[in-house]
Amino acid sequence: MRNPYRTQKIAFSLLFLATLLIVVPVGLIVIVIIFKGFPAINWQFLSDIPRQGMRSGGIFPAIIGTLYLVAGAIIFALPIGLLAAIYLSEYSKENVLNRIIRLAIINLSGVPSVVYGLFGLALFVVFFKFGASILAGSLTLGIMILPVIITTSREALESVPDSFREVSLSLGVSKWQTIRHIVLPNAIPGILTGTILGLGRAAGETAPILFTVAAFYLPRLPKSIFDQAMALPYHLYVISTQVPNVDEKIRYGTALVLLALVLFMNLVAIIIRYQFRRRKKW
Repeated sequence: MRNPYRTQKIAFSLLFLATLLIVVPVGLIVIVIIFKGFPAINWQFLSDIPRQGMRSGGIFPAIIGTLYLVAGAIIFALPIGLLAAIYLSEYSKENVLNRIIRLAIINLSGVPSVVYGLFGLALFVVFFKFGASILAGSLTLGIMILPVIITTSREALESVPDSFREVSLSLGVSKWQTIRHIVLPNAIPGILTGTILGLGRAAGETAPILFTVAAFYLPRLPKSIFDQAMALPYHLYVISTQVPNVDEKIRYGTALVLLALVLFMNLVAIIIRYQFRRRKKW
């Protein structure tokens, strides 16, 4: 006779092993980046422009360019993604067309970033004639993270109990007011989860900005959304592959700053999500 406790123990052991196989390599990568990159971190490195062919100086323009791109992508993608999720969750009817649309949105999440880069190059840089600019790069990154935001936001909206909607509608409140005042406040933690995932992907991608915005070297900060900008992912690629004789600690220091920037943005979003989650009554 099969022992259920033994089966459960084996299952837990396999799950623990799978977790270790994921956590340990990631932890080792982070430790190596911190160990080799921390010696490069100082005020000059964070606040100065690159010098001597990017072999010395700092990465301040790349930090600012990354922040501009991420902010532009979220400003573009979050409202559109949230509105699309509201429509798919609350207004659309269950039919073949809507099932195809939902499947297409999920599949778009797995499209390689280089494809989005080529799409942004053709649409924003060439067709709309924005040129290689912060605007073109932000819109491309925004389109890239749209599927993630739509999917997570829709799931967050659908997780709100139907009884909340029924009680609100029974009191004579309109459907939109129910969504605005009842459904959305209770779905915000899940929506922020999608935003966090979008932030991480937008900040770390190289291919889309390579085609639409990234400059090899700029000694100044961008002055408008139609200017090119340096960005940390592309800058890290350049000093690692295109510029010879770059000190190893500069490469790892740039990677450490990118990692810290992504973690900081995620931490802020997680804190905001936690505050909203504390207010939930269910």
